[in-house]
Amino acid sequence: MTVISSTKNPEALSFTLIAEFDAGVERVWQIWEDPRQLERWWGPPTWPATFEKHEFTPGGEASYYMTGPDGEKARGWWRITDVQPPTHLEFDDGFADDDGAPVEAMGTTHATVTLEEIGDRTRMTILSTFESEDQLNKMVEMGMEEGMKEAAGQIDALLAEHSRA
Repeated sequence: MTVISSTKNPEALSFTLIAEFDAGVERVWQIWEDPRQLERWWGPPTWPATFEKHEFTPGGEASYYMTGPDGEKARGWWRITDVQPPTHLEFDDGFADDDGAPVEAMGTTHATVTLEEIGDRTRMTILSTFESEDQLNKMVEMGMEEGMKEAAGQIDALLAEHSRA
């Protein structure tokens, strides 16, 4: 399986997901950089993502929605804070209302993505940090851990498809 571990750390207000892929760092970077590839895995299989905006530069913004099995849309936003191709990405992440405006009551999460070469494979670490333990617990209760595992589980097929192209 792609996902090696997922760890909730209430003391550090963090959640870490580690996955490894049979692809080089540059190739794995593309699944973040290209919004059409990002859409193929960002949401869990039953909640696919659609990115309406994807400015992949420091200070850039992204807006997206995930569509549930019953057609319900859950909106989100990113504010890109650091981009160091092809190994490091940081962004603030949050929920959005129907107009795409941040839902302040849900708080903001900060994500740090690190890609490291391990032979001819790539290890991807996604570290999410939260504003409070309450926010971390709410996100876990909402299914964040399982959703991230399912989302990352879609990456192998995407990488294999593009390596044959």
